[in-house]
Amino acid sequence: MIDSHCHLDFKPFHDRLDEVLASARDAGVHTIVNIGVDLKSSRRSVELASGHEMIFATVGVHPHDAGTMNDDVFAELKTLARHEKVVAIGEIGLDFYRDNSPRPIQRKVFHRQLQLAAELNMPVVIHTREAFGETFDIVCEYAPDLSGGVFHCFPGTVDQALQLFELGFVVGLGGVVTYKGARMADLAAEVPLDKIVLETDAPYLAPIPHRGKTNEPALMKHTCDRIAELRNITPAEVEKITDRACRKLYRMVETFGG
Repeated sequence: MIDSHCHLDFKPFHDRLDEVLASARDAGVHTIVNIGVDLKSSRRSVELASGHEMIFATVGVHPHDAGTMNDDVFAELKTLARHEKVVAIGEIGLDFYRDNSPRPIQRKVFHRQLQLAAELNMPVVIHTREAFGETFDIVCEYAPDLSGGVFHCFPGTVDQALQLFELGFVVGLGGVVTYKGARMADLAAEVPLDKIVLETDAPYLAPIPHRGKTNEPALMKHTCDRIAELRNITPAEVEKITDRACRKLYRMVETFGG
């Protein structure tokens, strides 16, 4: 399995990274994409990817941290993005739920990073919360010049997902699919499986039966198993098809077959 979105540079993993990676491998996770949310975490993501064969990285500034963007930050992100193990620009987007950064700044920084992705011919990792309509409209402006992307922890409906697929995007689904009454579970059952990538968003959003605890890549098996149950297919089939979708999205070498 590929964990397409996690944050191993965050504090819960600082003293136990080797243990977490070993547990992931034991659980069948062979590849992890560590997601940048600001300049510091983007640097750390690249460091992790450089030091561990199974880890890849993205670089970007999350809407929560949009206020930290300036010309120097942007210049360093652009340099980091050229590293051989950086596979996307992200996590970028709009968050009107927490509004940790003023909305005009969020919009400006989102546009700037989409422009960077277009310039570098890289996919994007999109975060959107309580802002899907505006996020989608902005992405539509750049979609012809982007090499695809993923709406991480996809919050929308089946119809909204179908709109994204027309743009060449996929959706990231994680532990929320295991929660009782989750709309994400309905989505996981209905949309084409080759338009889904699996993620943990570790250390957040741990699946049942670990909800409320620290999430980690090893727990992605619960998400895979739940999607298989919802679709009445085997977990192996879910893994094969979603891994292929992730490799296609991030343009990874077909190392693992499938």
